[in-house]
Amino acid sequence: MKKNKILNFFDKKTTYFTNYEKFWLFGLGFFAVILAIIFPEETVNGVDGRIITILYLLDTILAMVCELLTSKQSKLSFIIYVFVEFIEIGTLAILGYRFASMAIALLFWLPMHIVSYINWYKHPDKIEKEKTVVRQLNWWQTVILIVLCALWTLGVGYLMARFMPDTDFLSNDLIIKIIAYMDACASAISIINGILVLFRYKEAWTTWYVFLAIETAINIMSGQWILLVLKFGYLTNTTYGLIKWQNYIKNSQLNTNELEQKEVENI
Repeated sequence: MKKNKILNFFDKKTTYFTNYEKFWLFGLGFFAVILAIIFPEETVNGVDGRIITILYLLDTILAMVCELLTSKQSKLSFIIYVFVEFIEIGTLAILGYRFASMAIALLFWLPMHIVSYINWYKHPDKIEKEKTVVRQLNWWQTVILIVLCALWTLGVGYLMARFMPDTDFLSNDLIIKIIAYMDACASAISIINGILVLFRYKEAWTTWYVFLAIETAINIMSGQWILLVLKFGYLTNTTYGLIKWQNYIKNSQLNTNELEQKEVENI
């Protein structure tokens, strides 16, 4: 029986994960644990800080696995992402803030991961079956997405800033309002990113850069130091994934052109 390459992660003979990918995953995971020990979370809204710290660690490690699988065009990432969403929803509920992101995770991301898995399953690469076929947007599609993102940020950000409930996690009113608009923008980009990933567009990685910049700023303003490891991991893997997808699309176009040329020559 053929061995499952994912399950044989530690097998020296496996070729599914490169040495760089293994070093990236284990290195960032180790660094996250060290930061969790040095900067443990405080008790928030009656919940022990150790529980919050563990949730951050689980979120960080599992999310990095998902990102790595996505960069490798693997549909298996969406299965793990379901668990990541539950962890993030629970964490935000405990902290009592960023309700826009919480709602997006619950109402959008959870069903989106399931639908994305099904869609990716239907579009395997003809040669490498473990990979999914990916593509890129037209310029006018990009413009439409930017306009929609801006409108969402202004509308939802205003509502969040006006009706944000009190929480022990944040006390400065100005920071709360700023984070409300940043959260709204992050949620908009998150939705756009989810749609782009669903339909296998390369620009999903570009939108992820913007999302990471906003999330990193929020984490710093909120003192969530463990999550900065996750953002650093996201950033490096986003570059890695963008390059891999771009090369795949380029090679696919070259192969298509070669086939078309051969068909013309045979006429």
